[in-house]
Amino acid sequence: MTARRPAIAAPLRHGSFRALLAGQLLVRAGNGLASVALAFAVLDLSGSVASVGLVVGARSLANVLLLLIGGVLADRLPRPLLLQGACLLAALTQALIAAAILTGTASLPLLCALSLLNGASAAAGMPAMASLTPQTVPAEVLRPANALVRVGSQLGMTTGFSLGGALSGLLGSGWALALNAAMFALAALCCLFVRVAALPPPAARIRVLGELKEGWSEFTARSWVWIVVVQFMVVNVTISGGIVILGAAIADDTFGREAWGVILGVQTVGALVGGLVAATWQPRRALFFGVALMLLEAVPMIVLAQSPTVWLLMGVMFAVGACTEQFNVAWEVSLQQNIPANRLARVYSYDMLGSFIALPVGEIAVGPIAESFGFAATLYGAAALLVAATLAAMANRGVRTLVRH
Repeated sequence: MTARRPAIAAPLRHGSFRALLAGQLLVRAGNGLASVALAFAVLDLSGSVASVGLVVGARSLANVLLLLIGGVLADRLPRPLLLQGACLLAALTQALIAAAILTGTASLPLLCALSLLNGASAAAGMPAMASLTPQTVPAEVLRPANALVRVGSQLGMTTGFSLGGALSGLLGSGWALALNAAMFALAALCCLFVRVAALPPPAARIRVLGELKEGWSEFTARSWVWIVVVQFMVVNVTISGGIVILGAAIADDTFGREAWGVILGVQTVGALVGGLVAATWQPRRALFFGVALMLLEAVPMIVLAQSPTVWLLMGVMFAVGACTEQFNVAWEVSLQQNIPANRLARVYSYDMLGSFIALPVGEIAVGPIAESFGFAATLYGAAALLVAATLAAMANRGVRTLVRH
């Protein structure tokens, strides 16, 4: 007799998971709204795209520099409490930015300083949020729980982007950021209802550097963990450069910005469908299956290089979104089932660090490369690099043989 599959709604029976899911949705929506509204605010203030990059870059810099410390804190302190503090700090920074804009006292140095604080809050909260899911649900519903988290993240980001644009246009960026602050405050309130058992204390208190070293040992102890992170450093470099930057430029020269926005929206719909499918079905070797599906990420770059037509790109990007969520759910479950709970946040922080470092590398490097070799050659090269990294990850024995519980 085969085991019965847990229903997708099964994790919602647990109050702490519902609270965490609501808080995460609000945080994702708040981040999406902030990225749009803050860009408009800086443009209104300075009229300079370089200034937008400076303010956004300040947040990213703080995030990268402090992310590993965030992982240490999330394995050392009560995670719901840490997440509440991170959300409240984010609410405070956005409220101060909104007040400065609405009162006409905003300046570029002030926005950069507050963005640094906001990046610090994200660095503190992200590892805690990622590692809380397995503490809020029983092990048998961990997969649908992660799928719901992924679906909530996609819905939150999509809603945030839409609200950021609409509110900035209708009411102004200041009021949009005021709502952004309220969303983070409401997320902190949701986290008050996340009640989980305390993690076992470490055998002996060690220094922060020692805890980072312990997390690094856990990160490197399983080849499938660091191999997949290296793979996705390459994947993120190629996508951030080939799709985000060159894709937008090609769209601008061919079928138009509006159609490109629709194509990216279709990718989000694909991600929602993929998350729902992953909640109800994945193969036993889910990690290998998800890693292999990343080969499809090369296809939109080839299409952009050869024949950038809207309908073809819509179909390809829908499939890419669905396949990416299959990988994401498999990756989350693999980490949560195999990494000790009191070290999980530090492993997540190393994983996130690899992803975040890769994104600006691709965005910065692709312009000079495309100017030297042309758009088509750069896209073909990026696709080949992505395929090579994915095949290398698939060849790893740990990736091939890992079985979900």
